[in-house]
Amino acid sequence: MAKTQLNVRVDEATAEAARERALQRGVSMNRYIEELVLKDAGEVGQTFVEAASDFMKQYERVFAEEFGRQPDSLPATPSTTDREGLPGTT
Repeated sequence: MAKTQLNVRVDEATAEAARERALQRGVSMNRYIEELVLKDAGEVGQTFVEAASDFMKQYERVFAEEFGRQPDSLPATPSTTDREGLPGTT
């Protein structure tokens, strides 16, 4: 994958802390910063999934009423016949 150069300005204490943490981990400063960004992005994604799950649980009855099915009668996973014709199915 191609790399893009970024220039950032931080105070000296932050720069020194980043150097020390990279050294402790045995990685370059570039790799350390890259890992921090990837970790942060992953946490955001996980937060989104958790929020979406909470939303669906909270509004489960509303969706069930709208589409004519009771939440207790919803299948845990779609059956083979429910999935026919969907992308990625045969």
